[in-house]
Amino acid sequence: MSWLKRLFGLEKPQNAQINPTPQPVPQAATSTPTATQSIPPERLGLNGEYDQSGLAKRVALAFDQDQQLDDVDTLWVAQTGGTVILKGKVPSQEILNKMVSVARSVNGATAVDSTQVQVS
Repeated sequence: MSWLKRLFGLEKPQNAQINPTPQPVPQAATSTPTATQSIPPERLGLNGEYDQSGLAKRVALAFDQDQQLDDVDTLWVAQTGGTVILKGKVPSQEILNKMVSVARSVNGATAVDSTQVQVS
């Protein structure tokens, strides 16, 4: 089962990207034109839309796309702001190091917290 399916109940959307181009944020019809609003990188969804869990979903997509990481099913991904939080168990320190590296490479990730991961 894919990371996106297991963690978020999602099939991989068509055109999903780890680092998509942000879509413009719709402005209210009554508002006066202001500087273009942009989506914070940690809230950027799989297709460039606003998503409260966007960073965690994009990290899950990055894990799905890595052959070494696609079968780890005892780890969960969450986020607090720009911090990616990894929780659960991994089979080796090497796999954990790889996961931290992949998570850090996703746009919007300012830190990766792996203190809740147990290496078994």
